[in-house]
Amino acid sequence: MGAVAIAAALGVVTLGTAFAVALQAGSFALSPADWAALRFTVLQAALSSALSCALAVPVARALARRRFVGRGFLVTLMGAPFLLPVIVAVLGLLAVFGRSGVFNDALAALGLPRLSIYGLHGVVLAHVFLNLPLAVRMILQGWQAIPAERFRLAQSLSMGPGAVMRHLEVPMLRATLPGAAVAVFVICLTSFAVALTFGGGPGATTVELAIYQALRFDFDPARAAALSALQFVLCAGAVALGWRALQVPGFGAGLGRRLTIPAPGGWRRVGDGLVIVLAAGFLLLPLGAVLLRGVAGLSDLPPGLGSALMRSVAVALASTLLTTSAALVLALAVAARGSRLLEVAAMLPLAASALVLGTGLFLILRLWVRAEDVALPVTILVNATLSLPFVYRLVLPQAQAMQADYGRLAESLSLTGVARLRWLVLPRLSRPLGFGAGIAAALSMGDLGVITLFAGESGATLPL
Repeated sequence: MGAVAIAAALGVVTLGTAFAVALQAGSFALSPADWAALRFTVLQAALSSALSCALAVPVARALARRRFVGRGFLVTLMGAPFLLPVIVAVLGLLAVFGRSGVFNDALAALGLPRLSIYGLHGVVLAHVFLNLPLAVRMILQGWQAIPAERFRLAQSLSMGPGAVMRHLEVPMLRATLPGAAVAVFVICLTSFAVALTFGGGPGATTVELAIYQALRFDFDPARAAALSALQFVLCAGAVALGWRALQVPGFGAGLGRRLTIPAPGGWRRVGDGLVIVLAAGFLLLPLGAVLLRGVAGLSDLPPGLGSALMRSVAVALASTLLTTSAALVLALAVAARGSRLLEVAAMLPLAASALVLGTGLFLILRLWVRAEDVALPVTILVNATLSLPFVYRLVLPQAQAMQADYGRLAESLSLTGVARLRWLVLPRLSRPLGFGAGIAAALSMGDLGVITLFAGESGATLPL
């Protein structure tokens, strides 16, 4: 019953806000500026997704087949941009590629003109920086999922690197790349802070940014509702397309041995090393710039920052507790019963965005309360809803394995309720739950979407 109630609540929050938005919209006629925002949104998301995945393939391949000191630390550190608050990553990019950044200073020293980071190329650059690590991790998992016996068989048949790629790696990429591309595409569709910082002009406005402008500056709920409905349709279409594109590679089961991918030498070794160095430099240099500039300015922080920090921590902790609890209940229910309906409900929030949910809740709640009075509860609810699919997908495979290995034994021992949670579930699922909780907390801590619609001057969080 708990899983059904959570699924129903997700449906109400996601589809209910979309319905409220559709009712308020009245007319779905779009102005020329709205059509321009739609075109720019799709264009930047498609370019960002294509570039992120194209660059992620050689990086993931190099990390999969090379072993070196500090590799695990580098893989972990490369995931930092995806988990950082977006506004922090944006400030890092400005420190490197901005008008007074390191890159433009180097161009000026060579006598070349400075380049502007604002506009389409700036938005795409920021999205690649933020989502390249996510694409690398997803594709790297695909490489690690190829049974080790297949590579040993390829060695015994004297297959070269080209044959290994054709028969093992390309089929894996056909199954993995569509999912990675759709994930990055949807994230870029709903990006707010990046478009607010690097776009924002008439020719570089996204649908998400247009929703924000319609509510905060024009106070035109009908236009905001029409744009929110359009955003929901875009995201739902992308998720549905990705669902159809998902494939399962036909490698069969392995024996679970440690994977050792053949590592060719010569120019390929040099190429892999160069790819790793360039990717690490691109991702870590902006983070280093933020750290260096930030440490120097710690003494100049304004006095009211502590309260904003405490609000952000409270929002992150509350939304993380909601997210992990709901994801665990849904994953256990799907692992035990295999309910397709529960799985669809768990992934439904991917079709929404923070501003679409926020707009729907704003339209509903403004009839009874002031937006400023419910800013933090609404932010907690929206953050928990949007991060749930990520945590659910992390927990589900381990929950299914636990059910297959220990489900019958637990039932024969009548292990239920708190005892089952204490002795079976938490010990077996602690790692994915902990990692998922970290992701949920990081995403919530850096939220700069819904809080901009609701918060007043006294309710700002740290990103705001």
